[in-house]
Amino acid sequence: MSELAADGIAVAVTCRVLKFAKQPYYRWLADPVTQRDWDQAQLINAAIDIHVDDPAFGYRFIADELAEAGFTASKRRVWRLCSQMGITSAFVRRKRGKNRLVGPPVRDDLVLREFTADRPDRLWLTDITEHPTG
Repeated sequence: MSELAADGIAVAVTCRVLKFAKQPYYRWLADPVTQRDWDQAQLINAAIDIHVDDPAFGYRFIADELAEAGFTASKRRVWRLCSQMGITSAFVRRKRGKNRLVGPPVRDDLVLREFTADRPDRLWLTDITEHPTG
């Protein structure tokens, strides 16, 4: 909008076309970085500095160190910021069951849904070779 205003187009017209209100634009123009964004950036920088000093720290220890350094933030907020920035403990435990390798592909229906056999040992309905047994 500043570029359009520099070209001589009125801010009111630009705001109307872009469907913005004028007051929030002028409020942002006076203070482009909010206090919350500034505080969050300082908190992230301090968390990164703490994590660099000791990479074994998780978010709980980082929250405690931030409190000792004079920052006020809940553990939930520190967790959220650490998650967003990818700050994790060097000893993070991964949950089992996620990112497992996919098993063998499902086989085609070779019996064409005909489950009757004329004599024993002619028609097998399942294959358990992938399961080790004693």
